[in-house]
Amino acid sequence: MSSGTGTPAVRSVPRPRADALRNRERIVAAAREMFVEQGPDVPFDEIARRAVIGNATLYRHFPDRADLVHEVVLSVMSRVAERAEAAVRTVSEEGGDPFEALRRFVHEAADERIGALCPMLSEGFDKNHEDLLAGRERLEAAVEDLMDRARKAGRLRADVAVGDLMVALSQLTRPLPGSGGCVNFDQFVHRHLQLFLDGLEAPARSELPGSAATLEDLRRPQ
Repeated sequence: MSSGTGTPAVRSVPRPRADALRNRERIVAAAREMFVEQGPDVPFDEIARRAVIGNATLYRHFPDRADLVHEVVLSVMSRVAERAEAAVRTVSEEGGDPFEALRRFVHEAADERIGALCPMLSEGFDKNHEDLLAGRERLEAAVEDLMDRARKAGRLRADVAVGDLMVALSQLTRPLPGSGGCVNFDQFVHRHLQLFLDGLEAPARSELPGSAATLEDLRRPQ
């Protein structure tokens, strides 16, 4: 079809309707909650019920479970990255103690339950998808920046790296296997994170065994 000037008309791609976007956001939010509570194999009809939508709507947005898991992981990474970037902006624009900004970020990231993503990263999950690599790089860059500012201010001990922080954050926000009928460990997450953060402050009170954990260490196959 021509535009009348000899050049082909360009078709505009219709934007998703506002209600469709809202439904998609509700699905991802509900799935994130239920993946944390029950794991990545929670039935789709339960996710639809939590999102207050019909099953057909859920399948229309996410016909495959892998697509939904991908979107949830991407969403959590994005939200945590936004919090890290906000902490960096606060230090950069308003000044203040960069270690306290790091402390606030860690507690905010814990509320996103980033450690609950670990069970979802199974063999069938594409960890090297373009979107996920970009999201991971964004998150890592922001956390590295925040830690570097705290280190240069003499507030963060010099023998730790971003990998150390991510390991602790992941372990303390990951549901323990078989703990369903045991103690409610969630109530202790922020308490134990605070203990960990106290151990990151300079001057160091002890010498750590081994070497600082880098992000490359975390990605290296065991």
